Amino acid sequence: MSTLFTKIIKGEIPSYKVAENDQFFAFLDINQFAKGHTLVIPKQEGDYIFDLDEETFIAYQLYARKIAMAIEKAIPCKRIATAVIGLEVPHTHIHLVPIQQENDMNFAKNNKQVSPEEMEHIAAAIRKEL
Repeated sequence: MSTLFTKIIKGEIPSYKVAENDQFFAFLDINQFAKGHTLVIPKQEGDYIFDLDEETFIAYQLYARKIAMAIEKAIPCKRIATAVIGLEVPHTHIHLVPIQQENDMNFAKNNKQVSPEEMEHIAAAIRKEL
């Protein structure tokens, strides 16, 4: 059964794509913790990051690093925080969140409302830095 993220990869559900290659896909999280909050996912379906084979796991981390470095250039922040929780969607994903303080990476707080136009602007700014 296809996950929500597989449908995004296939273009069946629209997204604010940041980048993609043959193995991975990066797009803005629709529920922004902070402007630039990006999800990085493998195109191969799988529910748990540590079930990835070693080669894919390493490539995934390197790809997420590349995206994080572009976010950091595009969005003013002190750091790019990462989280891998994976319970909300049964498809491995890494959250990359620009933060000013630790509190910015709080899954329990309300997310920022960002207009579609601003989401596209943010995605374009990150793409420009890749």
